[in-house]
Amino acid sequence: MRMTGGAAVSAAVVLSGLLLAGCEEVTSAVDQVDAASDKAAVCTEALQIIDLNPNVSPEEVAAEAEQKAKELRDLGNQVADQTVQDTLFDIADGYLELEERKLDHLNDFSGWLQENLNDLDRLRKACF
Repeated sequence: MRMTGGAAVSAAVVLSGLLLAGCEEVTSAVDQVDAASDKAAVCTEALQIIDLNPNVSPEEVAAEAEQKAKELRDLGNQVADQTVQDTLFDIADGYLELEERKLDHLNDFSGWLQENLNDLDRLRKACF
């Protein structure tokens, strides 16, 4: 059984369409995997930067606040996930707020710490 010229062209067009559709699905899947790995990398790095624990001294945190805020903002700009990005920006803002409070002798550090521990919990939930 031999195909005519028109039938062969039609078959080639159909096969090309199927291949292109398959390529789009593969590209989409690869993009999703890339986004997930980027999110995981950003989250891992952010959790290392934050490293809050209830026994941390106000002076230690305040001394590194500006640098941590900058690093968290940079990470937030690298991730596509909006929830992770918003949470990173909130935590960065918290560090900047602490930087401003340094001048005010770190009043209410425990309140600041609790708020940022809550933000850290939000980040963990958004990341994993």
